[in-house]
Amino acid sequence: MSEWSVAEPRKLTFDDRVTDLHVRIVNGTVNVVGTDEGSARLEVSDIEGPPLVVTHEQGTLTVAYEDLPWKGFLKWLDRKGWRRSAVVSLAVPADTRVEVGVVGAGAVVSGIRGTSVVKGVTGDTTLVALSGPVRADTVSGNLEAQSVTGDLRFNSVSGDLTVVDGSGSAVRADSVSGSMIVDLDPDGPTDVRLTSVSGEIAIRLPHPADAEVEANTASGTISNAFDGLRVHGSWGAHKITGRLGAGTGKLRATTVSGSIALLSRPPREDEDDTWDDPGPDLASSTDAGAGTVSDSGSASGDNSVSGQGADTGGAPADGTTDKKVL
Repeated sequence: MSEWSVAEPRKLTFDDRVTDLHVRIVNGTVNVVGTDEGSARLEVSDIEGPPLVVTHEQGTLTVAYEDLPWKGFLKWLDRKGWRRSAVVSLAVPADTRVEVGVVGAGAVVSGIRGTSVVKGVTGDTTLVALSGPVRADTVSGNLEAQSVTGDLRFNSVSGDLTVVDGSGSAVRADSVSGSMIVDLDPDGPTDVRLTSVSGEIAIRLPHPADAEVEANTASGTISNAFDGLRVHGSWGAHKITGRLGAGTGKLRATTVSGSIALLSRPPREDEDDTWDDPGPDLASSTDAGAGTVSDSGSASGDNSVSGQGADTGGAPADGTTDKKVL
């Protein structure tokens, strides 16, 4: 085993094979990028407080504090008076299995083909172009996932989830009060299951969509952009059910008091390369419009809402979109 104590800015190169990466820091930033190189590189560009301990043993590279274990990580609280911070950047082989734990620090993980696991207490996390399975758990930290093609699982108490150009085969997310904004552009069937107690849920599906849909809210509002789906419930509890396309994918969304919005992407040939920040406007689109529900439970009436293109992120270029809102 090789070991280093890093108390000041330093760069290290590891020529021996790295198959697993473990990083645990308090405050500051962690950047991990996957490369096609066989070696791994570490740069600590800024550090305050106790030194980081770096170890390399049998393919496992660890960058962490001695008093910050991975087990029980989410229960670890920085004690008052402990001042520590580090800015850590790592380049590792793309097929490395990555575990990152942050307390009050931001984390960015990109280009990894192996399994990625992120635990955060209050720090925000950004995941970019990950093709392996992804698991993220936070207390109040937010998660943004861009162009993630691996299966994504997210659990949080109050952290928000934003998925942009999601093309993985499965998305699982659970939160108590965090909002969820999920923009899907899969190459095949996708199994999406989102659950929140009071957080809002907004989902944008590709055109044409292909999924069995069931969305429920006990007391929140519902917005539905698909004519092929039925809206049940005239007040109180609301539900959206139905099949889009062949129904090979699955979409389940459940919230107690939060709102739910089902939005539609424009056709691929008319779609821009980028999607403007969905932000709160996308989620708040559940409050737009004024639709009606017939006695049979299906949405009826002309629910055209003008000028909402920027809010939904999926509106046609003329700024008008048809939305059935309850």
